[in-house]
Amino acid sequence: MTPRHLPLHDGWTLVADGPVPVGLPTAGVPATVPGCVHTDLLAAGLIDDPYLDDNEKRLGWIGRTDWTYRTAFTWSADAHAFTDLCFDGLDTVATILVNGTEAGSTANQHRGYRFPVRQLLREGRNTLDVRFTAPYTYAEALRDELGDLPGAYSEPYAFIRKMACNFGWDWGPTLVTSGIWRPVALESWSGPRLAEVKVLGDLDGDGVPRLTVTVHVDRAGDEELAASVSVVGAGAAVAFLVPPGEDHATVTFAVPDAEVWWPHSHGAQPLYDIVVTLGDDDAWNGRTGFRGVALERDAFRISVNDEPVFVRGVNWIPDDCFPARVTRQRISDRFDQAIAMGVNLIRVWGGGVYESDDFYELADEKGLLVWQDFPFACSAYPEEQPLYDEVAAEARENLVRLAPHPSLVLWCGNNENLEGHADWGWQEELEGRTWGHAYYHELLPALCAEIDPTRPYWPGSPYSGSPDLPPNDPALGTVHLWEVWNRVDYTRYADTAPRFVAEFGFQGPPAYATLRRAVSGPLGLGAPLIAHHQKAEDGDAKLLRGLGDHLPQPTSFDDWHWLTQLNQARAVAFGIRHFRSHSPYCMGAIVWQLNDCWPVVSWAAVDGDGRRKPLWYALRSAYADRLMAVRDGALHLVNDSARPWEGTLRLTRRSLDGAVLAEETAVVGTAARAVTRVPLPPSVAEPDDSTREVLVAELGELRVVEFYEEDTRLALPPARYDATVTQGDESGIGYRVTVTARTLLRDLALFPDRLDPAAEVDDMLVTLLPGESAVFHVTGAVLKDPEALGARPVIRCVNDTARS
Repeated sequence: MTPRHLPLHDGWTLVADGPVPVGLPTAGVPATVPGCVHTDLLAAGLIDDPYLDDNEKRLGWIGRTDWTYRTAFTWSADAHAFTDLCFDGLDTVATILVNGTEAGSTANQHRGYRFPVRQLLREGRNTLDVRFTAPYTYAEALRDELGDLPGAYSEPYAFIRKMACNFGWDWGPTLVTSGIWRPVALESWSGPRLAEVKVLGDLDGDGVPRLTVTVHVDRAGDEELAASVSVVGAGAAVAFLVPPGEDHATVTFAVPDAEVWWPHSHGAQPLYDIVVTLGDDDAWNGRTGFRGVALERDAFRISVNDEPVFVRGVNWIPDDCFPARVTRQRISDRFDQAIAMGVNLIRVWGGGVYESDDFYELADEKGLLVWQDFPFACSAYPEEQPLYDEVAAEARENLVRLAPHPSLVLWCGNNENLEGHADWGWQEELEGRTWGHAYYHELLPALCAEIDPTRPYWPGSPYSGSPDLPPNDPALGTVHLWEVWNRVDYTRYADTAPRFVAEFGFQGPPAYATLRRAVSGPLGLGAPLIAHHQKAEDGDAKLLRGLGDHLPQPTSFDDWHWLTQLNQARAVAFGIRHFRSHSPYCMGAIVWQLNDCWPVVSWAAVDGDGRRKPLWYALRSAYADRLMAVRDGALHLVNDSARPWEGTLRLTRRSLDGAVLAEETAVVGTAARAVTRVPLPPSVAEPDDSTREVLVAELGELRVVEFYEEDTRLALPPARYDATVTQGDESGIGYRVTVTARTLLRDLALFPDRLDPAAEVDDMLVTLLPGESAVFHVTGAVLKDPEALGARPVIRCVNDTARS
């Protein structure tokens, strides 16, 4: 008999179990499921938006309050033998009551729960209460019992299996949630039932696609069970049996007609629907792709289908502090923004969550590789009960859930906890207590080997490949480079050639329109409300210190906003060019970070309102398939495309007025997926006056303009240009802004969101020689004064602020 599925998403009410400092009616307020307390209170008009001004500071009581979600539903008996109450996700510590009787309890946001409730149901109207214990109450009680543990923050997130960054981070607010954050339903069934289906698509030793399917069944009897698997569109199907008395069975078979899945930087993404049946009534439907994954551990080189992949990556944090608000379309938009700037891998960082099915399905479709951290970050984690068993349960569930996705290529045990134990003084404070070692080196690798042997497991990042080695050794494994930003100039990225950089980054403010929405009152240097949207320790001072000799110190808000955004873009692009020029010794760079969860000054390329910062445009160039990087007296031709790169290289040394002082040409080339070093001839490498000259390298359509001095020492002329604005670009919509330089213009940029928050521009950070023109296309808005697109503060360049 086919299982019956009844979603329970309607008619919910939220009530507080105790006094609260807002006018919450005794009967509660309407609640949205999936959702959380913060969004329900916001919808009811009882709290101010926590993302605006400093409203967050007045909402800490929510995470210290017990809450109940309550609904009623109609149920009628059917011919099924069993009925289960199924929660895909509860956040976090909850007791579930059906018609006033406890059906079960939960203590882990990172897993689902299934409770048998048929004996508790009655014909007609039924009630369902989900009573949440305050996260702080639970976590602090366990901390008191086990003893505090060292970590990057004083919050108790290590003592509860919940999204760590809920408790605040150096880019995120402290908004500790409770709620039914993923779907809930009643499921009625009669045995046997497919309780779990694990699908693994990979390649055999000869490169032939193969599928391994493991089914787990719930059953009442001991009879032999018939099952089948079919791969739709690949002409492959197989029948198999679950033996008498067994609750599981595995089948592996070749799928020779299936095409191989690739990351978008290397090929196509064919995907195949998988149908698994048990008997006549129960079926599971999913989708997978076929590819092989390998990790060369010493070099930390990821290969897909035996082809090494230089990782052009970004780190991903939860895209909203309230994850139920993150729609499939929103994820798709973020992924499209990543792909448009050349990204081929997203690392799901360990302070967040295992993301939604939408996330991994879209990564499969779009060809984005996924590195998945297990959710541990920046703290010692206790291994005592009940946490140990919860970690094992969540890992098992998510290993199975995510196994079908070809995009997922790496499991990683944690973020920065191995480094914390080795280098941050934890050992003395721990005094021999547990801190997570058994998770990262025993439990998680054992579960990965058992459940998902098709993917590599790496104990943590940074990590050098052995517990006996310093974890952040650039010669081995993965490194996180945070001396830059925290203490030293970004040119220090060039001091070493790491094997693989899993985190590095530099801060910059969000787009003007994003900051304007988030902060009321005047936008000015030192404004307290802007400061609230800067969570990094000493962050504002680091922003200004990071300008170094590169750019002048700002004297106005507009200059601060422009120069710190530009410096962020330059810093990260500098690091990427350096790392890529060392390929194949270095085989990856993962920028911290792609996205933000709210409007904030941060390391993101796309801000909390989804707007692209100048960093996004710089990454699009630095992560392009083909790159020219000037380093150590040479031009490095970086070719990460599948075709050779050949042509005539033109090198010119010019004065800032555009006059050619020296010129060299050479026929050059580099193979596919390779780097070629071209020494710079002395005539162009050595300027006569470094403050008044520039190096221009041109190869085909690619051009690089390299200055011999920092901007603060350049004799940049005051910016002079002609800007014309015409309504309607080639598609007949938006605006076409043509800028013709009368002087050299350094890093020309347009910020149309200053005129309309919906406006976007297609290009930015363009350097023009005198007489050259650039065309910018502005879309997304109808402007009252289009001519303002050609004037400050919409149009900016370094000449605006650099001293002549």
